[in-house]
Amino acid sequence: MVKRSLHFIGPVMPASREVHASAAHPWVLHAVGFDDAPFDRRHRGDVPVVGAVHAGARLDGVLVTRVRRDGANATERLIRLLAGSRFLPQLKLIWLQGIALAGFNVVDLHRLHRATGLPVVVAVRHQPDHAAIRRALLEHVPGGARKWRLIEAAGPMQPVAGIWVQSVGLDAAQTETAVAAWQIHGKLPEPLRTAHLIAAGLTGGSSRQRA
Repeated sequence: MVKRSLHFIGPVMPASREVHASAAHPWVLHAVGFDDAPFDRRHRGDVPVVGAVHAGARLDGVLVTRVRRDGANATERLIRLLAGSRFLPQLKLIWLQGIALAGFNVVDLHRLHRATGLPVVVAVRHQPDHAAIRRALLEHVPGGARKWRLIEAAGPMQPVAGIWVQSVGLDAAQTETAVAAWQIHGKLPEPLRTAHLIAAGLTGGSSRQRA
């Protein structure tokens, strides 16, 4: 029997700014953002991944699972975590802090989109060096060729409002609208900013860097 990933409810935080939704743009109101926790470069086990569930600027809950360092189970773990969560019915959008979690555990964006029925947007601060990533995957990571194909299938990253994004389930204009709506306290969309802070505190005792 496969155990369901752990999920729990986090504290509710006051909203500092409203994120307005419309019938045309439902994905600008309820979203979850996922980020992995920091880990030692020598670590070879599982790594915690935190999901911050937001209703606008308000944090409504926290989801937690674990994925293998440089493994191949990130997509499956995220799908099971969301499927077992009471938050799924109201979610309209999934944010990822990078297409890979726990090193090179690459998320299959198209599979995640199909399994949940939700658009998926990857957002990072800086343009990835895809040549270096491809070289590292093919030369040093088991299953690297398959992982590189997943990255290629996700499509090119585009600069939007000071960050780099790629999306499945939203077109370019919709992605820009989502980014603008969720940039509340910085360049990173708010669910990712929150997930980053929680994940850092989960393993380090406190968050140490800006999000």
